[in-house]
Amino acid sequence: MSPRFKRGLAGVLFAAAGLVGLMSAGTVHAEVAAADPIDTAMRQCAARADRSSTAGQVQCIEAANDAWQQAIDTAYQSVLVNAPTDKLRRGWQESQKRWVAWRKEEAYLLRAVFATTSGTAYAMSAANLRLQPVRDRALALRQTAAQYAQAARALQAGDAPPAAPRATRCADDAACVHANYDLNRYYRKLRERLPVRSRPALVRAERAWIAFRDATSPLISASDRTDLIGARIATIKRFSETVGND
Repeated sequence: MSPRFKRGLAGVLFAAAGLVGLMSAGTVHAEVAAADPIDTAMRQCAARADRSSTAGQVQCIEAANDAWQQAIDTAYQSVLVNAPTDKLRRGWQESQKRWVAWRKEEAYLLRAVFATTSGTAYAMSAANLRLQPVRDRALALRQTAAQYAQAARALQAGDAPPAAPRATRCADDAACVHANYDLNRYYRKLRERLPVRSRPALVRAERAWIAFRDATSPLISASDRTDLIGARIATIKRFSETVGND
């Protein structure tokens, strides 16, 4: 497993554990998160006396979710404007379309998972699990937008634009193969633990995520693809550990 994959997986598990964990654990991820104004604002919100209740903490997470969604919209438009080719522009349009479709199906799965729990504390965990994929998408699009903007500036200056890394086939990438193996393992575990009536929601969400992954993989590097799968592993693992908890 690559160091980058471990960092990505640890970061997602770290955020999914809850807002308190986000503010106090995971040194590497915390250092990265602290630099972003959205994360800083969420921490400041969570530290307010009038946000000390579970409901208040959830409001802070949801406000951050809204801010990251706005960041997605901004970065996505930049990607489309600066995409070096029409093929890449169409690729990112398809990726975003698939991401939106997946998030709609994932909302049903998340509700099914947390319907099996009891206690207000799980409201914060659910809010974090809604937040993390939005934050991940915003950061990924920001990274691509910065790469494309740099390439556009290089072209305007008459320089050769930097080559963007692209992923090889997953079957030729040991980290990708291992990540998919782990994903399938945790998927089976979650399916076994979910009530039978909720399993169709899992199937639909996973199919939608696979469509998103397949649309996005040709646009990103191998390490970014592994991080993408690692984030999914962390979510599915968290779901499987949550089902049926009191």
